[in-house]
This record gives sequence, C-alpha cells and structure tokens, in this order.
Amino acid sequence: MRILNSKQQVENYIEMAQIRKWENEEEIEQKVRRIISDVKDKKDEALLYYTRLFDCEGICLDELQVSQEEIERAYFECEREDKDFIDALNTAYKNIYEYHMRQKEESWFYIKNGSLLGQIIKPLEKVGIYVPGGKGAYPSTVLMNSVPAKVAGVEKIIMVSPPDKNKSISKYTLAAAKICGVDKIYRVGGAQAVAALAFGTQIIPKVDKIVGPGNIYVATAKKLLFGYVDIDSVAGPSEVMVIADESANPKYIAADLLSQAEHDPMARCILVTTSLQVAQEVSENVEKMLAIFENSVALEAIEKNGVIIVVDDLFEAAEIANIIAPEHLEICCNDTEEVLLKIKNAGAIFIGEYSPEPIGDYIAGPNHVLPTSGTASFFSPLGVYDFVKRMSLIKYSKEQFFSDAQHAINIAQKEGFLFHANSLKVRLEDV
Repeated sequence: MRILNSKQQVENYIEMAQIRKWENEEEIEQKVRRIISDVKDKKDEALLYYTRLFDCEGICLDELQVSQEEIERAYFECEREDKDFIDALNTAYKNIYEYHMRQKEESWFYIKNGSLLGQIIKPLEKVGIYVPGGKGAYPSTVLMNSVPAKVAGVEKIIMVSPPDKNKSISKYTLAAAKICGVDKIYRVGGAQAVAALAFGTQIIPKVDKIVGPGNIYVATAKKLLFGYVDIDSVAGPSEVMVIADESANPKYIAADLLSQAEHDPMARCILVTTSLQVAQEVSENVEKMLAIFENSVALEAIEKNGVIIVVDDLFEAAEIANIIAPEHLEICCNDTEEVLLKIKNAGAIFIGEYSPEPIGDYIAGPNHVLPTSGTASFFSPLGVYDFVKRMSLIKYSKEQFFSDAQHAINIAQKEGFLFHANSLKVRLEDV
C-alpha cells in the first residue's frame, strides 16, 4: 500500500479523494434512461426483454415471480444442509430488530390556547428492496433492508433480485427473505427492476420507496427516478477508514482494510495513523494476506485506492476523517474517546480491536446500508425513520384564530397572495 507521510502528499490525496465521479457516468446514464423509458411504456414486455438480455435468456414472464413454495423449499433446504447458517440468520434478525426498535417514532400532540397541534407518524404502504444477485448471495442485504421496514409497520415489502443463468435466486437469499417476512419476490434486476418498482407493471406493483445497494446501473436508475418514487440514497463504491496509533494491531487493521477491498475494485481503503511503524507493518500484512487469498478484486482495490496516511497527531487524523466522511470508520487507539468526540462525519463508527467492520455488516444490529462517497456529511444510515412519513396536524380554536389571523394576513399581503389573506379575512368579518 502507498504510504503518504509528507504534508504535500496528504493534501494532494485529500483533494483527489473529494472528487466523486463514476467512470463513464454520462454514457451509463444514457443507457439507463433508455431502459427506464422502455419499462415505463412497455411494462412487462420490456422487463422480460431486459431480463433475458442481461441475466437469463430462457426465462418466461410467468417465471419472474418467485413462488411461495420455492421460498419455503429454499429455507428448509438451508436448514437441512446447514442449520448453523439458519441459526446465524435468526441471531442477526434478532439483533437487527432489537436495535431498530429503538428508532421508532411516535405521533405527538400538544394543546395551545385551546388549539390542537401535532405530528402524525404513518408507515409507508409499499416498499421495494433491491438485493444484488446473479452469481452472488446477499442474505445480509435482505435483513438490513427488510427489518427496519417491518419495525416501521410497512404493509408490503416487494423484493427484486437478478436471477442467475439457470433462473435461480440464491437459496440463502430466499431463506433470509422468509425469515424477514418479505411479501413478494421477483427475479429481475438492474435498472429495469428499479423502473418496474417506480412505475409498476402488470406483475410488479408500484412502490412508495426503493432501498438497497446495486451496481452503477441500479444507482443511476434510482437517482433518475427519485421524485417518481422515494429512494434511500445513491450508493457509490464501499469504503473504510481506520484511525490508529502505535497501540493498534497491524494484522487486524490489514484484515479489516482487505475486508472492504473485496467488495469492489473501486473500494476505498484508508489507514490514518500516527505511527510510521504501524504504517509499514500494516502494508506488509496486506501484501501477505493478498498472497494467501489471491483475490483479484481486493488486489485491484488496494492498488487503485489503498493508501496509508501518516499524521502528526490524532487531531489531524480526525480532521481527515471529517473531510472524507467515510462510510465505515474504525478507531483503534488508546484514547478512543478523544478521537470519537472530534468525529463529525462517518456512516458507522467501530471502536476497539474487537469491533471490526464485518461484525457490523452481519450481526451487531446497526444497519449496514450506509452513506458512501462522502455523503456521510449529510446522510444517515438506513433506519426505521426511512420507512415512515410525517403529517402535521392543525386544529385551531376560534379564540386562537382571532388572535393570530391578522398576523397571517399581514404576511400574506406582503407576499402578494391576496386570496390567502381573503381566506382569513372572511372569517374575521363574520364576527
């Protein structure tokens, strides 16, 4: 890994790190716009065409929906072959549910001079969950996206996931969907799946919100369709930053950096440390582990975006973290509280050597759907609050109306809205 220890090197890196742009972004957007337009106009016909083109040539329209029998079969097959996996899913579900229950909001009201004012919290009716598929299996994505929706009280959870060439969705993904109580599952992926959820087709219902990670085509479709439907965020490549002092374990840090590197060749893996010795030992451990596992994706990510920054003190390390606003931030040093108090921007924070990022990915409870590409400076992790809407309530008393109406009239007149003012005046004139 590159080690940067001069002021100029660090400044250049931070400036570069703030440029957040996908490769071939304009070209991809044109392709996605065409797919969205086709699905909007031709609905299931376009959905089937693109599913055959990108995922599975021989699939038929009536095979796009996964049957309840197939979901049950996948679950019991997993249970028979690997009960430990089902136990792990159930433990993760319990921890995630327990954590997100603490995020629930309640409606509230208060009375002022005989008037009733308040806020009503209602869950969204239908939510779409995108789960990557094809060659991979992502049961943890099902858990992290479904559980907060369930806690919020969402009525219908619709899941989409691309099939492999044999028309299959991973049994591990389906088992997780059964545990989470997902209502309907469809074998569709990519921008076409996002468009189907946004507009609705003959077989896929229109939803109120789409959540879940995906590739550049999925992310672009979500961005373009925001407004027709709500979305969680436009996710970029995964990233991890570790802040460490001389007390940190270089082997652990190297393992944690590589755990993010295997996500994507564009994944960003950063160590910021006050110790040159730790920097060198981490770099050596990364090389050793890459040689053992021979993972080409992780190797490319480390070569492209792996960097070690040596700083004078932990205050400088925290400043760099706040500028980059990493998706995952690990703090591995003696005085974690000192560093934590200085952190303003991060998706999820992991403290101490026994809190590696993967424990948060799978089992701890907090959501692993996190803001990326610096958006942690203004976005939050996915949570129950993403699956509810708020309605304000106003029930004015006659006395309060007569007390406040003239003030409202004065403001309306200054804005030039005479009918607004008139709506208030006709009530005053009746007295």
